[in-house]
Amino acid sequence: MSDLLVTNVGECATLAGGVRRGAAMRDAAIQKDVAIVVVDGLVKEIGPTEKVARKWRGEVDLRINAGGRAVVPGFVDPHTHAVFADDRAHEYDLKLQGLSYGEILARGGGIHYTVERTRKASRAELLKQLLGRLDRALDHGTTTMEIKTGYGLDKDTELRLLEVVGDATERHVMDLVTTFMGAHAIPKDSGGQEAYADFVIDEVLPEAAEGAEFVDVFCEEGVFDVPTSRRILEAGRGLGLSVKVHADELARSGGSRLAAELHATSADHLLHATKEDIAGLVEADVVPVLLPGTAFNLGGGYADARQMIALGAPVALATDLNPNCWLESMPLVMSFACTAMRMTPAEALAACTINAAAALGREAEVGSIEPGKRADFVLLDAPSHAHLPYRLGGNLAWRVVKDGIVVVDRSDRR
Repeated sequence: MSDLLVTNVGECATLAGGVRRGAAMRDAAIQKDVAIVVVDGLVKEIGPTEKVARKWRGEVDLRINAGGRAVVPGFVDPHTHAVFADDRAHEYDLKLQGLSYGEILARGGGIHYTVERTRKASRAELLKQLLGRLDRALDHGTTTMEIKTGYGLDKDTELRLLEVVGDATERHVMDLVTTFMGAHAIPKDSGGQEAYADFVIDEVLPEAAEGAEFVDVFCEEGVFDVPTSRRILEAGRGLGLSVKVHADELARSGGSRLAAELHATSADHLLHATKEDIAGLVEADVVPVLLPGTAFNLGGGYADARQMIALGAPVALATDLNPNCWLESMPLVMSFACTAMRMTPAEALAACTINAAAALGREAEVGSIEPGKRADFVLLDAPSHAHLPYRLGGNLAWRVVKDGIVVVDRSDRR
């Protein structure tokens, strides 16, 4: 018995065949005029519609006629800070007046404002806000999302944020991957970088490691330097966590080299990473995660995606959803990537699916549409995946399927 049969798929961008590097990022492994069979939440078969429909006739719980529409894998968002309280909309006008992030921070804004609000928020309040963000991301086709802590910067709140993500995992259909990032900033009155790092390592990490899969550090000038970042990341690894690194965002901080040295799962941002830095990531098999929405929002430069692809890096993309970059749409990230970083639609799609899954160590489970993998995919109200970045800011998710279940349905909308 089939859970689901999707027929008359005009273009199925399967992304089958594994993580994409170099020229292979332009190959979306497209199949034309096919049907998709789902059994027990997994993709069972992909093949010509007439043949597959005949084979599974009478064995189907739910049938969807795609009507020539395109299908892509469910989007994987491998870098977000989605659990936080309230917003920073009041700072938007200050940015437009030309104030730098540092100037806003000096006025009591920025991350310290969010930390203050998040510490005051209850577990229930944080969960309600997080679930709303997840709903909107799912509505645009995201089926797997990484979520970092980091807006607590004290033990109680950081652990509460992990609990909130755990609560959301039980209540929401989306797959959530949790990263502990207590080293997101140095809180006021903490005694400085080394003292706060000691606190994170000795007091918070041992308990946080029970509720997280990854550990991350903001390795950046004025935040955590390379030696301190290494101490925190190695402590997390010693507790069984995998490693991610916020690297070379505001300046060439050495974060990329640290990520390569530690064979991190991913190195993220990379606006100031050099050719040598990227070559080191490629050699160490570290996935570079680029966040063009953040660059757009800050009005600065972008990471050199074209150089990374030329060097054979498996480039991934993410939203960086946070109160300073409130972005819940992976298709809009694709638009930024294509327009500002000169990626092709196929490259951007690979970066939002199979390569993004690799940035979370999930490439064997999600990120492509092929037999044996989880049936996470998006039926687009468009004939081709190229419409995703082309139609700026639109939402083409006609139906979203998660584990073989239709979780978003716009089939009745014109």
